[in-house]
Amino acid sequence: MEKTNVMRILDQKKINYKSHSYVDTDAISGIEVAKVLNQDPKRVFKTLVTVSASNKNYVFVIPVEKELNLKKAAKAVGEKKIEMLKSKDLLPLTGYVHGGCSPIGMKKFFPTIIDQSAAQYDTIIFSAGKIGYQVELSLEDLKKVIAFSLGDVCEEV
Repeated sequence: MEKTNVMRILDQKKINYKSHSYVDTDAISGIEVAKVLNQDPKRVFKTLVTVSASNKNYVFVIPVEKELNLKKAAKAVGEKKIEMLKSKDLLPLTGYVHGGCSPIGMKKFFPTIIDQSAAQYDTIIFSAGKIGYQVELSLEDLKKVIAFSLGDVCEEV
């Protein structure tokens, strides 16, 4: 399997992770990716980048089956209002393309909130920084690579 920058960063820090690949499929949505990987969509997370009214960027990592609640997200980071970053701004800002964005290895670090539901799992799965590749690791190990906090940031279903 091809190594992504995220995997190289984890290797450098000697952090155990499991890699998953779905390159030979036509899975597009996070739920389709979870299905192809034979994983519970509650454990497969997507990385979303937002921009606040004060022009600061924030990263939210939430289950693929959920939607980000922008009011809860703004409250979690102490902002009045935030909105999703435009797709065209993602690559220049983070170095990642839509569908391959990872909280690890962005061009620069942004405050990161992971949905509190992640705490109930031994490991979570998220993008390895390239479409078709995912990594699985514990929140404890993720804390060794990036700073984040847990928060209630998803829509109620």
